[in-house]
Amino acid sequence: MAIKKFKPRTQTTRHTQLEDRSHLSKQRPLKRFTVGKRARGGRNTAGRITVRHRGGGVKRLLRKIDHRKDKFDIQGVVEVLEYDPNRSAHLALVRYADGERRYVLAARGMTVGSKVISGENVLPVTGNTTQLKNIASGTAVFDVELTKGKGGQLGRSAGTAIQVQGVDPTGRYVQLKMPSGEIRLVHAQCYATIGQVGNEEHMNVKLGKAGRKRRLGIRPTVRGMAMHAEQHPHGGGEGRGVIGRAKDIWGTRIGTKTRRNKRTRKFIIKRRTTKRRRFAKV
Repeated sequence: MAIKKFKPRTQTTRHTQLEDRSHLSKQRPLKRFTVGKRARGGRNTAGRITVRHRGGGVKRLLRKIDHRKDKFDIQGVVEVLEYDPNRSAHLALVRYADGERRYVLAARGMTVGSKVISGENVLPVTGNTTQLKNIASGTAVFDVELTKGKGGQLGRSAGTAIQVQGVDPTGRYVQLKMPSGEIRLVHAQCYATIGQVGNEEHMNVKLGKAGRKRRLGIRPTVRGMAMHAEQHPHGGGEGRGVIGRAKDIWGTRIGTKTRRNKRTRKFIIKRRTTKRRRFAKV
C-alpha cells in the first residue's frame, strides 16, 4: 500500500496523508457476509458513557470474516481486495475450489489471483494457514489462535507481524514474539497465517482535518490543562501550570498497569516492559 500526498494549496492539504485505495474494489460487499452495526456512542447497556470521545460517524456494515479458516486442504483464489471501515486492515474475498466464498484478512503482497490454502501440510507461502508447530523459527505470522478452533485473535491490525521463535522444550507450546516485544507461549496445535497483515502504511496516515475524524466516529478530546481544577487533575492555575506526573481524568497515574489476569501469567515468558531496578545510593 502507498500513501497519497497532496499539493499544499491549503493548510489542510499541506499535512494530509491518506491511504491510496486505487487497488481496492469499488463494489459493495457481498450482502450475505454483512450485518448491520448499531452505533452505541461509547455507552453501555445502562446508557452510561464507558468509552469517552466516541459518537456520530458514518453508518457501517460489519463484515463476517473467517478467522478460523477451517476449510482444510481446499485451495482458494483471491477474487477481490476490499476496504473494511471497521478495521485498519484490508479484506480479501477468497473463492474456494468447491465454490464457497469467504472474507479473510489481506496479507502484505497479496493480490487478485493469489492462491491460499489451509491445512497441516502446506507450503510456507504468504497467505497459507497451518499449525504453529509446522512453521519454521523466524517466520512472520498473523491472525494467530490462542485456543485451537476458536479462530485468530492475535495480530489482526494493519502491518502487524508476530515472529515464531520455535517450540519450547516440552513440545506442547511455541514461543511467539509480539510486536510489543512480549514473548509468550501459544499451544503448538493452534493455527496461524503466514506473512504480515497488509496495509502496513496505515500508521503514516494523517487525517489533516477534524471532519475526517468525526466521520470515523471520534469526537473531540480536550486537554486536561485547558480544564478547571475541579474537572481534571491537570486543570486550574494561572497560565501554563506544571503537570508533574501525568494523570487521567479520574486521577489515576497514566502508565499504571491494569493487567490482573493471573491465570494466563504463566504463558508470558517476557513482559513487554521491564521492571525498573532501584539502586541504593552510595
